[in-house]
Parts: sequence; structure tokens; C-alpha cells
Amino acid sequence: MTAKRIVVVGGAHVDRRGRIFGDTRPGASNPGAWFEEAGGGGFNAARALSLLGHNVTMVSVAGGDPGAALVEAAAARTGVTLNGFTFLDRQTPSYTAVLEADGNLVIALADMALYDLMTARRLKVNWLRDTLANADFILSDANLPAETIATLAADARAHAIPMAAIGISPAKIVRLIPSLPALDFVFMNEAEARTLAGADCEARDWPKRFGERGLKGGAITRGMKPALLWRDGKTVTLAPPPVDTIGDVTGAGDAFAAGAIDAFLAGGRISVMIQQATALARITVQSPLAVAENVNRQLLSEMLALVPQAEMLD
Repeated sequence: MTAKRIVVVGGAHVDRRGRIFGDTRPGASNPGAWFEEAGGGGFNAARALSLLGHNVTMVSVAGGDPGAALVEAAAARTGVTLNGFTFLDRQTPSYTAVLEADGNLVIALADMALYDLMTARRLKVNWLRDTLANADFILSDANLPAETIATLAADARAHAIPMAAIGISPAKIVRLIPSLPALDFVFMNEAEARTLAGADCEARDWPKRFGERGLKGGAITRGMKPALLWRDGKTVTLAPPPVDTIGDVTGAGDAFAAGAIDAFLAGGRISVMIQQATALARITVQSPLAVAENVNRQLLSEMLALVPQAEMLD
């Protein structure tokens, strides 16, 4: 497909994961190992889209510390143009997680306060305003303040530029609520969807509930349970095929979003979007990294052949 100009505004930070080797012993020293890489929902999706051949610009905030250099190196490796705002007296945002031997989360600490400085008025800076106005697609994530997301979505709608957002977490996805009518898609996991839809809403009814709130389209990943993707009142579902070897599930949801966006930009139907999203997520979970840097069109095509057909829901 023809490369598109994609602008991603959102999280690009340091992602630290510690894995305990044996049984977890709370309140005690546990043998294990640390792993550090660049992360962030928006940045993970940005890198995947760049590896698929798109012209991607990532806009975020950074501190004057080694964390910023880590993000810059990850952008350079994957061909992403990294722009944004640097605060030399601050630390780059970070997410630090401790995992059990089987990958389940023990505890995590998100040091994300710097994203609060990505205010709506920064969208008016000339270089950023021009970058956004020339985009074919805009992607944000819920790491940003709600006002910033709403302003970005309103501007995208005014310029007839399609825009999507990634939910990030149950606590942060509520920041998207004011922007739902202006967004083309929201990508979320099951916990985020339950937060947004309300506990009284069954999974099958989530697309209808979100449609009532003005959201035209979206997708919900549910681990190994069937994912949902809908657009303009039509919903498809697809159960992901089993994976023999799991490297790390970190970044799988962001890869799902990238795969769906790529198919959307190629004019694909929602059935194609969910198939390609599933294929790219499957590649990602087999990698130890949040972004499988071996991603290319050929690998995606090979994985797509292993993904079953989507089922249309009534």
C-alpha cells in the first residue's frame, strides 16, 4: 500500500520490567532480573506502523536524562521521526513493573507526571500545528491530559483527518470520554472497556453502548478470548489462534491497534482490520520486546495466513 503520513501524539517513555525467577515471596528479597526498553502505548504503535512502511512522526515529552536517549535510539532503529518538548530539569516518564515468573503483575509504578505538561496550548506551536494539518491519520493515547486529547480530536475533525486513541489503562481511559464523538476508533482491552461502558453492560453490548455515546468505531482485545471490532453499527469478532511460544505480552494491544489502523488506511473492511490486527499482535507476543523489530510486510502476510476468518455479529 502507499505510505501514509501518520502523526502520533502520546506516550514515549522508559519501560522497566523485573521478573521474579521462582515463587513470589511478598515482603522479602526475590531473585530475578530487570529488563529495560522504550515503551508507551502511542510509541509502540508508532514504531510498528513505521516498520510497515508508513511515514510516522511521534510527538511526546522527555526529560534531560538517559531515558530520553533510550527513546531516541528506539525511534531511530525503527524509522520514526521523534519530535516534541524537552524539559531538561525533569525525568523522562517511566513505567516500572515487577512480574511473577509466569508473567502476572505483582506491582507497578507509573511515573508519568511529565505528560501533564503536554497541554492543549502546545498543539498551537507552529511546527506541530503544521505537522498535524498535513497528516493522513492521527493517533493519540490516554497518557495525555483530557483537554489535550479533546483539542487534538476537535482539530482533526475540523480538518477531516481520521483519528484514533489507545486507552492505556482503566484509570486513564476515562480521559477519552469528552472526545468520543470526534474519534474514529478507540482501542482498549477488556478492563478498559468495562470501565468505559459501565459494569451493567455485557461484553456483546459494548459497541452499542459506545455508539450511544457518540463513538463511531473501536476495538476491544480480551487476551485469548475473542476480540471485538466495530464501525458504524457493524461488529466483527475473532478468536486469536493459539501461540506456541510467548515471549512477552507487553505491547500486544498496541500492535493490534497498529495492524487495524494500517488496514483501515488501505481501505480494508472491518473483517480485514481485525484479522490484520490479530496477526500483528500475534507477532508481537512471540517477541521478548514490546515492538517486534523484525516486523515487515512479508512477515505480516505470512502470519495473516494463520489467522481465521472474522465472524460478523448480529
